[in-house]
Formats: sequence, C-alpha cells, structure tokens
Amino acid sequence: MPFLRAAGERIEYLQDGPRPSEAPTLVFLHEGLGSVTLWRDFPARLGRATGCGIFVYSRAGYGASDSVALPRPVSYMHDDAAKLGEVLRVAGIERHVLIGHSDGGSIALIQAGSTPSPGLLGVATLAAHVFCEDISVASIAAVGKTWETTDLRAKLARHHGTNVDCAFLGWNGAWLDPAFRRWNIEAYLPRIDVPVLAIQGESDEYGTMAQVDAILAQAGGGAEALKLANCGHAPQRDQPEATLKALAAFVGRVACMPTSFG
Repeated sequence: MPFLRAAGERIEYLQDGPRPSEAPTLVFLHEGLGSVTLWRDFPARLGRATGCGIFVYSRAGYGASDSVALPRPVSYMHDDAAKLGEVLRVAGIERHVLIGHSDGGSIALIQAGSTPSPGLLGVATLAAHVFCEDISVASIAAVGKTWETTDLRAKLARHHGTNVDCAFLGWNGAWLDPAFRRWNIEAYLPRIDVPVLAIQGESDEYGTMAQVDAILAQAGGGAEALKLANCGHAPQRDQPEATLKALAAFVGRVACMPTSFG
C-alpha cells in the first residue's frame, strides 16, 4: 500500500477510481479502532455506485501509518481534523465528500465546521458522536476488559501491525479519561455550510439517537438522517445495502453525480 507524508507524518492510503480532476472524491475517515483495511470493500462499492474516486487512509497511530505518543490527549479528534486539510492537499483531492465512521464522523464534522478544505461538497457520518454519553463510556470500558481477557489484540494486529497497542490504548484511554466526559463538538455544527447525512443504528451500543438528533437540529447547511433498525455501531457492516443506497443517493445530490442506485 502506498504512503504519503502530511503534517510531518507518514500515512498509508488507498486511492482508486477517477482522478480528482475527473470526478469528486469520496474521502473515508475510519473509526477509533479502524484503518484502511478495516473498511474492507465498502469504499470501492460506493465508488463504483457513484462514479466517484475514493481516498481511504489510516490516521497516524493506526494501520501502517506512523505511530503517535501515548496517552492520546482528549483533543485527539480535533488534532486529526486539523491535519485533514493537509492530507487532502498532498493527495491532490479537489471536490470531495467526507464519509466518516464513529470517530471519523466526528473528525469530519469538526473539520467541516472549523476550516473546511476547499472543494468540500458534503459530509456523511456513520454513528458519529457530537458529545459524550454514559452508554459510550460504559461500552468502551467493557471493550477494555475484552482487550485484557481475549484474543482481541491479535485480531486487531492483523490490521494495525506494530501499531496495535497504540491504536487500542490511545482510543480507549482517551475516552475513559474523566475529562472526556466534557467533550462536546456541537459548537461546530452551526458553522457547517454543506449538507450533512447522519446515519445511526437503532441498536448502537456506543451512542443513542440523541447524537443524530443534535446534528439534525444544529447543522448549518441542513441535515437529513437515516435511522436503521437491526443495526449496531457499524452501519456499513450491519446494514451494508441500506447504507450504500443512502450514501449513493446523498453523493448523487451533493456532487451532481448519477448513481447505480437511481
């Protein structure tokens, strides 16, 4: 997998489909334990459905990208949002749609509501957080016990290699820091001036519909929501067809692209 250097960090990435000068690019931002490979074939499928290019990358501390120092600060999502513009510039990304899962969705909202990259057309979030909830902290604490007592580390190492401890402990430690209880990014929402699609599973073990409702009520460029039954924290895995259809329709509207989903 190729690498680029942005904000002083070596970043692994995957870029495919039409070149940025030929069509908009779908930029995928992974969750708190994610990486390029953990998206599996979802980006490629959405790219084919929309006729857009795709750009998927592992943030520093994940996958084969550079490591980061631990513990991660409570502001780590803000820090990654501040680096996103440089990543896109180095990759030559022009017109684009941000598609973020969990932490990646929060990072997309922060960047869109602070210093959006030129060419931003829209933001789609999958199970994003805009504030900290008790259910989030409880579930993340439970995953910490799973890390200590099962083969979770070995499973994650397939995707993160030598970054596996950095990826897990950085994410888990930040969310369980008592200061994270005050984490809140709602102030960014009114400053977002592009359309937003917020997708949330009704059985999400890491967040409630209050997250989506806050996005709907406050997003400055307007927002729509898809609430999925029989779906947990990963709509792209639990309800892939419904998620693909909704994302393709959204991309078609904001990027003026025909889609295979009509």
